[in-house]
Amino acid sequence: MIPMKHFITLSIVLILLLMASCAMEWSKLKKNKEVNVPADWPSPHYLPSYNAAQFELGKKLFYDEILSADNSISCASCHQPFVAFAHPDHDFSHGIHDQFSKRNAPALINLAWMKELHWDGAINHLENQPLAPITDPKEMGETLEHVLEKLRKDSSYPSLFKSAFGDTSIQSERFLKAIAQFTVRLISHQSKYDRVRAGTDSFLPYEAKGYVLFKKHCNSCHQEPLFTTHAFTNNGVGNNRIGDIGRASITLNPNDSFQFKIPTLRNVQVTAPYFHDGRYTALSNVIDHYVNRIDHSNPLLDARLKQPIPLKSIEKKELLYFLYTLTDSTFLSDPRFLPNTFQQQRHNHSILGN
Repeated sequence: MIPMKHFITLSIVLILLLMASCAMEWSKLKKNKEVNVPADWPSPHYLPSYNAAQFELGKKLFYDEILSADNSISCASCHQPFVAFAHPDHDFSHGIHDQFSKRNAPALINLAWMKELHWDGAINHLENQPLAPITDPKEMGETLEHVLEKLRKDSSYPSLFKSAFGDTSIQSERFLKAIAQFTVRLISHQSKYDRVRAGTDSFLPYEAKGYVLFKKHCNSCHQEPLFTTHAFTNNGVGNNRIGDIGRASITLNPNDSFQFKIPTLRNVQVTAPYFHDGRYTALSNVIDHYVNRIDHSNPLLDARLKQPIPLKSIEKKELLYFLYTLTDSTFLSDPRFLPNTFQQQRHNHSILGN
């Protein structure tokens, strides 16, 4: 039996080795053109080495309606690339049989840096995330077992799994890993803000003023460079029309009632509607919420919001213009993330001179 002091020493050594290994892997990945994030970004929580075949398999799965019970809904149905993989014009996610879930579909951006996923943090690993929408009766309404059975019977998938994993076996671990290989690469970091940060561009005067306002009033929750702390907070939105209590449904702590995950503001210009219940369709409405729509007597309200944010009309516009600089048009149109059928159509049009 190992003495306790030796066990503690061994544990510390193993932890240090693991940290060193992760740091080395992150250092290598930052130089990989498939990752290509700024050198001064924090280390991610999950970013596996790039595997091209697994990525392509994951992309096909992401866009395939076969994952739903009636073969009508794909992951991309609620996470569309041209709006940063959010769900435009829908306050709640739209599922099979014209049903709606209880929350707005969040944008899928920079997931590698998230410890918990979903508005309430119910999922703690990216590879497990697809299980929630796939099995939700109001979203995709399937079982994992039946999805795998359908994939095995499909003429295209066995060979794709062989290319990705070495043989044709289609199992849950491989299925989930492949989807994660795709979603973990949805990294947005090429907005005007990023160019200014890198010294290759500059803000217009009103954008610069908006940035000053942002750092004064917003940065404590939406910290740079990811523009979120990934924490959960009660921001004064409160209940929605179906009684969603947020984080408290996971922790069972009443003090966590109506706490929801702080979303990233990257690409916020295109990810309407906003908040967990999609109650605001315009970004200007979100700013107005923090200026004059919060019930400041709410005892569970985040302490940072106990006082209204004092913004004049012109300052609201300046803040808005700064937020527009977080739009990453390169990410929104990146052909790597589009379905292969769309890429082929675009290629055919190019050949025809259209």
